[in-house]
Amino acid sequence: MSRLRAAGALAAVVLAVAGCGSDDDEPTAGSSGATVTCDWVSDGSGVDVGTPPEEVPAEGETTVAMTLGQGELLLTLDAASAPCAAASTAHLADAGFFDGSPCHRLVDSATFGVLQCGDPTGTGRGGPGYRFEQEVDADTAYPAGTVAMANSGAPGSTGSQFFICYVNTRLSPDYSVVGTLDDAGLDVVRGIAAAGHDGSFDPSPGGGAPIEDVVIESAEVRG
Repeated sequence: MSRLRAAGALAAVVLAVAGCGSDDDEPTAGSSGATVTCDWVSDGSGVDVGTPPEEVPAEGETTVAMTLGQGELLLTLDAASAPCAAASTAHLADAGFFDGSPCHRLVDSATFGVLQCGDPTGTGRGGPGYRFEQEVDADTAYPAGTVAMANSGAPGSTGSQFFICYVNTRLSPDYSVVGTLDDAGLDVVRGIAAAGHDGSFDPSPGGGAPIEDVVIESAEVRG
């Protein structure tokens, strides 16, 4: 089950997924700007939606629109912040991986408020067939509106699962910040949070399934 390590104990969410570049991978100038090399490692799940290219942009933004029953979320993916995670999320949206998948976990504490999505199995254990490295540093933070990648707590365990912070959230800097959510989408998530959860993940890793059924009906890259 996915687990987010919140400051102290409250923990996180699972994904499977490893490797975006190595310490030796420096951005290189290319015809379209800086790039990095990502290592997409099989997670052994048998899921096959392909992988993004090994070399991906390390600058620029991409918008992904996710339609829920409750409204639309516009995610702005930031390749400068987490190039491998941004490339992976856009690739999975293009592949239809997120379509019909639930947002399976909601946490609603005052300093740890997140909605977690991106696992078509709805179990917190599903992934896209590959994993990759976390892209973080000591200054990584999770204010309201942040979209970050879940992981199992092990190195190289990022995959398709992501979480949206709808409050300023206190977490150790272990989760790649892939982008931000628009204000209207943040209101949608806060409405989902207001309906509560069933407590099925308490006491650890915390939270539960949203009381409202939350399903990503479709996800598409809009540029």
